[in-house]
Amino acid sequence: QVQLAESGGGLVQAGDSLRLSCAASTRTWSWRRYTMGWFRQSPGKERELVAGLDWTGTNIYYKDSVKGRFTISRDNAKKTGYLEMNNPKPEDTAVYYCAAGLAGPSEPYDYWGQGTQVTVSS
Repeated sequence: QVQLAESGGGLVQAGDSLRLSCAASTRTWSWRRYTMGWFRQSPGKERELVAGLDWTGTNIYYKDSVKGRFTISRDNAKKTGYLEMNNPKPEDTAVYYCAAGLAGPSEPYDYWGQGTQVTVSS
């Protein structure tokens, strides 16, 4: 069982930077096995995968529209994942969710956080 808690959301101006964090409540050795991902959902739209990173750190997925701007990373010792958002745009405004699973970065996820709101102003 994995519990996830996001933090770091808020209001940011377009072109600035923001870092989201995802803290996992599980045994450290267990967390190392999990793929983690970041999803987002804006009003009237379906939840979409933004970025995913497997437990090895070598299998990474990015949604095309965030490539070159967002960076996903993880610190297994701290059981924490991150999403660095550089040069955010107003269209990145959404509730961002952290997720964890035992499959690949583009595969279904099993555990979800409650979400954190990110609002990008122009």
